[in-house]
Amino acid sequence: MMIIEVKVPQLSESVAEATLLTWNKAVGEMVTRDENLIDVETDKVVLELPAPASGKLVSILKKQGDQVVSDEVIATIDTEAKTDQTEEPASNAAVIDTNVSDKKTIQEKPVKTSIAMPAAKKMLAENNLDVQQTEGTGRGGRVTKADVIRQLTQPKATSAVANNTINSVGDRVEQRVPMSRLRARIAERLVESQSTAAILTTFNEVNMQPVMDLRNKYKDKFEKEHGVKLGFMSFFVKAVVSALKKYPIVNASIDGNDIIYHGFYDIGIAVGSARGLVVPILRNADQMSIAEIEKQIADFGNRAKDGKITLEELTGGTFSISNGGVFGSMLSTPIINPPQSAILGVHATKERPVVENGQIVIRPMNYFAMSYDHRIIDGREAVLTLVAIKEALEDPARLLLDI
Repeated sequence: MMIIEVKVPQLSESVAEATLLTWNKAVGEMVTRDENLIDVETDKVVLELPAPASGKLVSILKKQGDQVVSDEVIATIDTEAKTDQTEEPASNAAVIDTNVSDKKTIQEKPVKTSIAMPAAKKMLAENNLDVQQTEGTGRGGRVTKADVIRQLTQPKATSAVANNTINSVGDRVEQRVPMSRLRARIAERLVESQSTAAILTTFNEVNMQPVMDLRNKYKDKFEKEHGVKLGFMSFFVKAVVSALKKYPIVNASIDGNDIIYHGFYDIGIAVGSARGLVVPILRNADQMSIAEIEKQIADFGNRAKDGKITLEELTGGTFSISNGGVFGSMLSTPIINPPQSAILGVHATKERPVVENGQIVIRPMNYFAMSYDHRIIDGREAVLTLVAIKEALEDPARLLLDI
C-alpha cells in the first residue's frame, strides 16, 4: 500500500480560506491522475482539485461544505491499489478517516455512490446539496436536474440537507440556503464600496445607430476573418480607453492620502455566472485590437459559466464596464469596484423619438451611466469623460483616428 495525500491547492495571498463543494468520487472508488475530485470555492473563483495520482480513494477527511486552507489534507489515495472484482464493493464498505491529526482513528460506514448528471451537478453545487443525499431517478440511479428540483421543493415540515433548510406550511414553501463564498464576498465588497467612497452618478444618452451600421456592414466578414462574432462591447471598451486617455484622473485610484495615476488601461468586464457576478480584466486594453477584445470577452463568458476564471484574471483593473442591457435593463446606477474610482453602466438599446435639427426622428438610443468617486473625480471630469465616450460611439471614426 502506497498512500499519498490530496491537499488543497495554494490559494492567493488575498484568500484566507475556501469552501469544499460536491465530491465527484466516493471512498473506495478508483481515480485517475488529474481527474477532478472536488471543486474548491474561494471568494473569487471556483478551482478544480485534480487527483495527484491514479489509485483508490481510501479516505475523505473533509466533507462538502467544510472550510479549508492552503495545503490542508482533505483525502488520501492508495496508488498501488488495483481494481479487483473480488473486493467488496465500495458502496458496502468504505474507510473514512475523520481525524486528520490522528491517523489511527478509522471508521467504517456505508457510503452511497450516487452519480449526478452535468446539469444536476451544477445545481447541487449552487445550492450546497450533497449528491449522496439526493435520490436519483435517472438511468442507473443517476441524479437528474428534476431530482434536485424535487429535493429543493419537496413539502416536508422541516428538512435540513447540507446546511440547507426547507420549511413548509401548507402549500407555502421557503428555503434557507447559506451564501456561497463568492456571493458573500460580492456583498462585502459592495457594502465596502458604498461606505468608503463618495459615489455619484452622471448620465447621458448615446445614439447607437453609427455603431450598429458599422457592425451590420462588417459583422459577417469580421466573423469569417477572426472566428468570433463582432459585438458591441469591443466598441465600448475602445471608447472608454479613448476617454480615459483624455481624463486620466478617472483611471486613477486612491491609496490612503495619495492618488495613483495608472499608466495603463486594465478594463474590468462584468460577467454574470451561476454563482454570481465576476469582473475579469482585459489587460492593456489600449493595445488590443477589436478582434482581440471580442475573443477575450467570449473566452471570459464561456469560462465564467464553468467557474474556470483564475484569480489572476480577477485581480486589479483600473476601470470597469457593466452591461446590464443584455438582461433588458433600461437604467441603473452601477456601484464602483474598489479600488477603482469609476465604472460605466451600459443599458438596453431601444428605439426612441429624439430631436435632430428641429425634427423628431426615431433613433436606437442607449442610456449610459457612469458612477465615480467624488473624492478625487470632480463633476467636470466625470461629465466630460462620459461625453467623450458618447462622441466616440456616435462617430466611430474618432476611434480609428484617435481624436
